[in-house]
Amino acid sequence: MARLDPRRLPAFLADPGEVRVVLFHGDDAGLARERADQLTRAVSGGDELAVVEIPREAARETGLLAAEAAMLPLLGGRRVVRVREASDAFAAAAEAALAGPGPGIVVMEAPDLPARSRLRALLEAAPQAMVIACWRERGAELAASIRRILEELGVSAEPAAVEWLAEQLGEDRQRLRRELEKLALFVGPGGRASAEDVLAAVAGSNSWSLEEALAAAFLGDVAGADRALEAAFGAGAQAVTALRAALRHTQRLLEAAIEVAQGASPRAAVEALRPPVFFRARPAMERALAIWRVPALEALGAGLYEAERRAKSSGVPDVALARQALLAIAQRAAAGRGGGV
Repeated sequence: MARLDPRRLPAFLADPGEVRVVLFHGDDAGLARERADQLTRAVSGGDELAVVEIPREAARETGLLAAEAAMLPLLGGRRVVRVREASDAFAAAAEAALAGPGPGIVVMEAPDLPARSRLRALLEAAPQAMVIACWRERGAELAASIRRILEELGVSAEPAAVEWLAEQLGEDRQRLRRELEKLALFVGPGGRASAEDVLAAVAGSNSWSLEEALAAAFLGDVAGADRALEAAFGAGAQAVTALRAALRHTQRLLEAAIEVAQGASPRAAVEALRPPVFFRARPAMERALAIWRVPALEALGAGLYEAERRAKSSGVPDVALARQALLAIAQRAAAGRGGGV
C-alpha cells in the first residue's frame, strides 16, 4: 500500500524520490495545501516556471497529466504538475501519469475524497504513488506543528502562547498559518512571542471576544455573553466556529467536573486538563465548576452538537442559532448559581 508512515513525512516532502504521483487527502484542506506547497517547492527548487496547474475541468483529458509530467523545465530539474481539486474523475489521468515517461511528479489535493474513492484505491496500490492523509491535528501534534511553523518563520513562542494558539486556531490550518505569519512580523526576526504578544497580534478581534463570551455564558453573565458575542460576530467570527468552540469548552469543563466529583479541587481539575487551559481562561473555568455538574454538561454537549448540525443544514440563519444556543447556556447558568446546574 502506498501510504506514508507519518514519521517519514518530513523527509518525503523534502525529497519524494522516484514517486510519480502524490495524493493529499483528509478533512483538513489547509493542511493538505500546506504539504502540497512544501513538496512543490522542494521538487521545483522554487522555480515557478517548473510548475503547471491543471484545472478540474481537464479531468476528462486522460493523457494530459502524463504529457505535462513528461516535459522538462526550461531551467532543468523536475516538473511539478499540480491538481488542486482532484476527484475520482482524475483516476484515468492519474493511471496514465503513473505509466508515462516522466520525469515530472503529479501533486494532487483532494481533501473531501471518500474512503472508497477509485482514485485513492488506484494510488494506494501503485508502487510509484504515495497517498498522504491530512487530518486535523490536535493536542501535542498541533503544538509541535505550531512550533515548527514559527521556527520556519524565524521566531519562537513561550509554552503559554503555543497553548493558546493550539486551542483557538487549530480548526483551520490556513488561518493558523496566516496568524502565525502575523505573529512573526509582530515580534520581529529572532523574537520570542509571549502570551501577551499573541493576544495583541492574533487575538485582537473575534477569537478573544468569543472566549470572553463563553466564559461569561458558563458563569451566568447573560449581558456579558451577549456583548462579547456581538463583538465576535461583528469582527467576522462564524456561527459554526462559535458552536464548535462552545462544544470544546463544554467537553473540557466536563472533564474537569468529573475530577471534581471524584474529590479534586476546581484548581487541580483545571490544571490537569490537556492540552492546558490558557492562563487567562483558568479563573473563569474554575468558577464555572461551582455552577455546572456532570449530567448537565453531558446534556449540554449533546445539545450543542445538534445545534451545529442545524446550523449547517436548516434554513434558520446560523448566527441566530449560535446566539440562541450560547445565551441559553448563560441563562441556565444564571438560574443555577448558588445551587448548581
